[in-house]
Amino acid sequence: MSKRNSQAAKTAARERLRLEREREAKRAKVRRQIIVACSAVGVLAVAGGIGYAVVQANQPSYWDKAADAKLVKPANTTGENGTTVVMGKATAKKTLVMYEDPRCPVCAQFEQTVGETVKKDYEAGKYKVQFVGATFLDRSLTGEGSRNALSALGAALNVGPEAFLDYKAALYSAKWHPEESDDKFKDDSYLIKVADTVPELKGNATFQTAVKDGTYDKWALEMSKTFDDSGVKGTPTLKMDGKALTSPGSQNAPMTVADFTTAVEAALKG
Repeated sequence: MSKRNSQAAKTAARERLRLEREREAKRAKVRRQIIVACSAVGVLAVAGGIGYAVVQANQPSYWDKAADAKLVKPANTTGENGTTVVMGKATAKKTLVMYEDPRCPVCAQFEQTVGETVKKDYEAGKYKVQFVGATFLDRSLTGEGSRNALSALGAALNVGPEAFLDYKAALYSAKWHPEESDDKFKDDSYLIKVADTVPELKGNATFQTAVKDGTYDKWALEMSKTFDDSGVKGTPTLKMDGKALTSPGSQNAPMTVADFTTAVEAALKG
């Protein structure tokens, strides 16, 4: 081989090597550009996700929206916002005011023990009954069962006083009342299932539609405000003529038939 050919071969080899290095440099540059672009997209996606989460967190909740909805008052109510719920014979001279929260376990205990006595007195015209619903357990325990059940009670009240009282008794019954930490009353289907045990509400399409549509959600919130403004601190609380009915030697509501009857008889005479 001549020196010329040897030199030409070396030159060609160096040129091929130069070209390969240039191609590798271009490929590396493209890879870097892709990585940077993907990183930017990732950052934007994370930022977008955070932004979306912040926006969603700042969206009004269902019950915030309900507070701004049109107020629908159940039948058998009076007062500016329909939050005065008084039932009983016109001849009854005094009124037993009952402050209760649907999720309250002590309210359930009272209903299961003394509820039948209250119903008998009410039906006999011994006194009227006024109901004031509370929802503070939704705040302290978190959830929405108290508000949802109170709204369903509004739907029952719209059917009639007896439907309301019987439905309230069913919700507080040992069979249907959940543990206070179990927010079962948030489910419309559960509330309707309980209602189907009440003759006046069983298969009642109007009642069921009102529960599903939240027709009385705004009313439930207004009723809850009435409780909050009453100064009453706990449930159940019973009052007659503005004075609390309590068990002997206690500041709590009477939880036995005997104690309840004693307290009511004294209040009726006072």
